[in-house]
Amino acid sequence: MGYAQLVIGPAGSGKSTYCSSLYEYCVASRRTIHVVNLDPAAENFDYPVAMDIRELISLDDVMEELGLGPNGGLVYCMENLEDNLDDWLTEELDNYLDDDYLIFDCPGQIELYSHVPVLKNFVEHLKRKNFSVCAVYLLDSQFMTDVTKFISGCMACLSAMVQLELPHVNILSKMDLVTNKKDLEDFLDPEPTFLLSELNQRMGPQYAKLNKALIELVSNYNMVSFIPLDLRKEKSIQYVLAQIDNCIQYGEDADVKVKDFDPEEDD
Repeated sequence: MGYAQLVIGPAGSGKSTYCSSLYEYCVASRRTIHVVNLDPAAENFDYPVAMDIRELISLDDVMEELGLGPNGGLVYCMENLEDNLDDWLTEELDNYLDDDYLIFDCPGQIELYSHVPVLKNFVEHLKRKNFSVCAVYLLDSQFMTDVTKFISGCMACLSAMVQLELPHVNILSKMDLVTNKKDLEDFLDPEPTFLLSELNQRMGPQYAKLNKALIELVSNYNMVSFIPLDLRKEKSIQYVLAQIDNCIQYGEDADVKVKDFDPEEDD
């Protein structure tokens, strides 16, 4: 069985930085992972690229040849990837043996995770290839300083979770840029009554029923729990990786090594 992280989230949430930091941590801890670029618009990388969608199709070529804009061109590229799952992707995946760990660095267009079925079909293909997959959703820590932004972020997380139907780990990125971390405490694991009270204060009375419905939805789906990630701290990366490994059961099927600690008897 292989293992995979699907690193998703809005543009600018720190997905590529997360992938490079995770790669550096694993190299330092003598653990092997392979980072895959699924962004046809990417240009520079801070990690060795094991597989690159640009070998199949690139956004610049699509925009130039078809006259599409950035968003339309990106959707076209991802649909082209979907059409080549049985050819290009299968051939690339055959280069990796059992127990390999892949990190897929995905594009930041939110529609790819909400209503376009490309990544859902991509995930289904990975499952058919016997990969255990976890979605890692990154949300910028700035979304935690305002209750309306927080609810918006939760809705985006929920949309991706429902669309992809995967084990889901939500990460609060860019914690190193937060000056006052006490501002985030109320949102890391908030009470629904607190969220509703704050939301009602921010919005007009005509939205009271909508606010109540949104808070109930977030609470019922347990989408208000985020793991803060500070890439400057090794323990923070280690904790996040442990949570993801637990979701995909990484290492649980490995052979148990038994060592005999009984003292040798004298002849």
